[in-house]
Amino acid sequence: MDKAMSDFKFKAMSFIFKIRDIISPPQNILKEANIKSGYSILDYGCGPGAYTIIAAKIVGETGKVYALDIHKLAIQQIQNLASKKGLSNIETICSDCTTGLPENSIDVIILYDIFHMFSNPTEILEELHRILKQDGMLTFTDPHLKEDKIIAGMTNNNLFKLSQKGKKTHTFLKVIK
Repeated sequence: MDKAMSDFKFKAMSFIFKIRDIISPPQNILKEANIKSGYSILDYGCGPGAYTIIAAKIVGETGKVYALDIHKLAIQQIQNLASKKGLSNIETICSDCTTGLPENSIDVIILYDIFHMFSNPTEILEELHRILKQDGMLTFTDPHLKEDKIIAGMTNNNLFKLSQKGKKTHTFLKVIK
């Protein structure tokens, strides 16, 4: 299983992400995910929550965003942000893999800038496959990986297939077994 980074590293990463979000606003990246009002979203490896908060606004009161991270500071930060912004449609999950969500319950999985950190991606991808609806999608970006590594990492276990490549993201669909 993966281990959480130190609190210091998490705070440093959060600061760097604030700069990243100015240069490349999260809402521009999320546009490629085609998220709709009422969707159920999982932001897997949500970090400080830039994508979580925007997704929660997009899905509205009829939708739900689950924000999962291994780090307790990420969970606390998202809970604080959701409270400050009056967002009641965000639920946090502190976990290193298992979501605890029902099978076939999620419309869109956000997997942004985290895949390169997985020590056991197969176990995580199996869990994501389990919870994604049959017509759901997984939106993926990881600037630490080259395109061939992204596609191979996501498709080698025959759990997901590449649907499209956007400007900033790759979209994968669930392989139905």
